[in-house]
Amino acid sequence: MGIQCSSLVPCCVDSHVKASTLEVPNAENEDRIEANNGRAFREFTLEQLNNATSGFNVENIVSEHGEKAPNVVYKGKMENQTRIVVKRFNRSAWPDTQQFLEEARSVGQLRNQRLANLLGCCCEGDERLLVAEYMPNETLAKHLFHWDAQPMKWAMRLRVVLHLAEALEYCTSNGRGLYHDLNAYRVLFDEDGNPRLSSFGLMKNSRDGKSYSTNLAFTPPEYLRTGRVTPESVIYSFGTLLLDLLSGKHIPPSHALDLIRDRNLQMLTDSCLEGQFSEDDGTELVRLASRCLQYEPRERPNTKSLVAALAPLQKETEVPSHSLMGIQNSATTVASLSPLGDACSRKDLTAIHEVLENIGYKDDEGVANELSFQMWTDQMQDSLNCKQKGDAAFRQKDLKLAIECYTQFIDVGTMVSPTVHARRSLCYLINDMPQEAMNDAMQAQVISPLWHIASYLQSVSLAGLGMESEAQVALMEGTTLEAKRNTGKK
Repeated sequence: MGIQCSSLVPCCVDSHVKASTLEVPNAENEDRIEANNGRAFREFTLEQLNNATSGFNVENIVSEHGEKAPNVVYKGKMENQTRIVVKRFNRSAWPDTQQFLEEARSVGQLRNQRLANLLGCCCEGDERLLVAEYMPNETLAKHLFHWDAQPMKWAMRLRVVLHLAEALEYCTSNGRGLYHDLNAYRVLFDEDGNPRLSSFGLMKNSRDGKSYSTNLAFTPPEYLRTGRVTPESVIYSFGTLLLDLLSGKHIPPSHALDLIRDRNLQMLTDSCLEGQFSEDDGTELVRLASRCLQYEPRERPNTKSLVAALAPLQKETEVPSHSLMGIQNSATTVASLSPLGDACSRKDLTAIHEVLENIGYKDDEGVANELSFQMWTDQMQDSLNCKQKGDAAFRQKDLKLAIECYTQFIDVGTMVSPTVHARRSLCYLINDMPQEAMNDAMQAQVISPLWHIASYLQSVSLAGLGMESEAQVALMEGTTLEAKRNTGKK
């Protein structure tokens, strides 16, 4: 799935890079996106994206985006808490710089609540990178084929296909009717559980790319003949997604059509959906899938017809997507906070201090502390002495002395410690210095990208800066990282 190319892009970049402010548009909601009217798209420098992804750290690779090597997708974060994903192409994927920039700018003009919108790009030397909105709740493939807690409900499946049809109709009406390799990995879920179509599939293919995966059973027949993608090819792929949602499995269209012709709909329908929909609704969706999968492209419906057919089938329209999906959003996070998360949500700095004091430095385990052979032993000892003095001051809540000692330890630079940055961050917070606290919390995450305490401290710092919505996003991220960490320990 996605573009297939040859050699890998080197991504051995120093991960211990000081985070810098990245000024990108904060597209929090549809109103703000629409107000930008396409002007949100911008060109980034490689240094900015390197900082946002902690040096393209392997821990930030987003595997569920469905991209195949050598094209890799990373998650990243700006200092103002705007989440992004960065798709890094193989160096030979776009040899023509101007062609890449023009194509990215064209896709970047699209702005819609049904898309994971393209925010910008980067083109420096051999590097070709795309920047898009981050969708935190994984892909349709994950929720449909590899679910953990509950199968996707019928009402949510209907919402997915309607939103997807609306996304394609929007793109078509704005001159971007071609979408490459439409599949369950290209449908992403935002922070509220709403489905969105990845904007990456709107990019034309590179000279070495393929529009479809190598599984011929799911490829539009005309593409096998001509090797070209047409708007009708996209409708065929939409039909395969309808089958996915009906069956809960990835069934080859030829097999599904045989079942439909034999009126064996029970074999086609996901057993988890029993009792959730009427026979008429099931028949209507099967009929629509059959039309999309017609061998002759001209016999398939267009995107406008898809929207018209799917809109009347919608169920439980008043229920928010996150409830149907059984996932958390900012409204439900508070009810499931850990003691540390709860303390951060209440800005209880005394309780946070107690937690940091109790855990000590155990979360620094595994952090690389490389020392030069030329470093004198007494210099190393002086650095450690500064840290020990800072720890004693931190314990006694002598915050000014703790900041001074931790600053000496950090500035010497012989060792890195996310805990030292976290402790100094809290000292700054108690001294009502939220920007300095934010800088330290960000640096702790640069050193240890999956550390939940760094996200929690960012939440408190952002609240101190008056950025409440961004603080809630950081709080949710801390909760998610802490839950994954605790699950991994079981």
